[in-house]
Amino acid sequence: MMRLVTLALLAFVSSQVCEAQVTAKQWNKDVVGWNLGNQFECSAPGQDGESMAIGMPDNSIKAETAWGNPVVTKKTIKAIKDAGFNAIRIPIRWQCHITNSLAMSIDKAWIARIKEVVGWCLDNDLKVIINTHHDKWLEGRPVYAYKEENNQKLALLWLNIASEFADYDERVAFAGTNEVHIKDNWGKPEKENLDVQNSYNQTFIDVVRATGGKNEKRHLIVQTYVCNPDFGLYNGDFVIPTDVEGNGNDYMSVEFHYYTPWDYAGSCKYYYWGDAYKQHGEVPSENEQTMKDFFDKVVNEWSNKGLGVVIGEWGVTDHTKGGQADLQHENATYYSRLLVSEARKRGFSTFVWDNNSFGNGEERFGIFDRERAMKVKNEWVLKGIMEGKATSVEALRQKDNDTNANTYAYLCGNNIYIRKNNTTYNILGQIIDNN
Repeated sequence: MMRLVTLALLAFVSSQVCEAQVTAKQWNKDVVGWNLGNQFECSAPGQDGESMAIGMPDNSIKAETAWGNPVVTKKTIKAIKDAGFNAIRIPIRWQCHITNSLAMSIDKAWIARIKEVVGWCLDNDLKVIINTHHDKWLEGRPVYAYKEENNQKLALLWLNIASEFADYDERVAFAGTNEVHIKDNWGKPEKENLDVQNSYNQTFIDVVRATGGKNEKRHLIVQTYVCNPDFGLYNGDFVIPTDVEGNGNDYMSVEFHYYTPWDYAGSCKYYYWGDAYKQHGEVPSENEQTMKDFFDKVVNEWSNKGLGVVIGEWGVTDHTKGGQADLQHENATYYSRLLVSEARKRGFSTFVWDNNSFGNGEERFGIFDRERAMKVKNEWVLKGIMEGKATSVEALRQKDNDTNANTYAYLCGNNIYIRKNNTTYNILGQIIDNN
């Protein structure tokens, strides 16, 4: 009897160790995720969204709906699962739910609400990322004058968050910060801005690991400055944090956001993207090869050092003109499919940004209409995501290894084109473009 009990105990311990040792790369593998945007990262009702105040404004518990969205329900989360996603990133603002700014203690009602939604995600077997998002005291002051104070508060905040979620399984990942930047300045940072971001990342790792238990090897996600990968890949701008002894880089990911090129993906300068569509209108210089080459650089810089890679946000705003909406939406499908498939091929996780904003113009990233039972209103981006997810990674790799890897056919409008190396042909074999 004692032997059976011992064996059972060993099996239990073994399973717990195995569970705790899911690496960041394993966590990210084949993750195609969605952002619950403009929901839990809202300021309190009536509060300036840029306020740096830490505390509990009136009705702060109602922040979830402060930016015009309905409350999140079980059906909200199930709709994401049913659509084919396997992970959800939940951006969270904590600063308007702090009961004691000296201890950075969190309102029990707010943490209970976050746990409720996280629980619905896990009930649907969705992986989850929770972060600090729009905590303006942290994001908006990446300067030496506030470095020590902000790191102290960040340490206390993550001590509280990590302790609350310490017993959650490996499906729950933590991300330390979001788009840290000086207000209205999205351009190249100064050295001090980079130094402060790097210090935030190290503080986050140190504090979460110190809470022990499952957090010792939990998937933790650190960020480049303003989540712009260009401010992390060059000139030593990004410093890989030091994890606890024995972890190496195996349980960390680097996060960046990819709305590239912004003039197409986020605003309305260009209505088409990619060499495959340039015959239909002006396109930006960043094309399919630009995306692939950039992702390869990310692999060389971070994946090859053992780190996971999280594309925490990306998207294509709904923008059309000239009576060509169908073709322009088809182009958005093409962009989305390529991004997801190329990211998956390299082991990156992707989380499309959905702010529940619809229409024609800048930053109209809505996919599911939360006011109308999660009805899909942006079929073209969702179609591209799921087509990118459906493409097997092995098939993608085989295509790269194939001697005919540079030859493929695609449908554009009602026409079939063949792309071989750098030349585009029509179905009759006539050269359409050789660039």
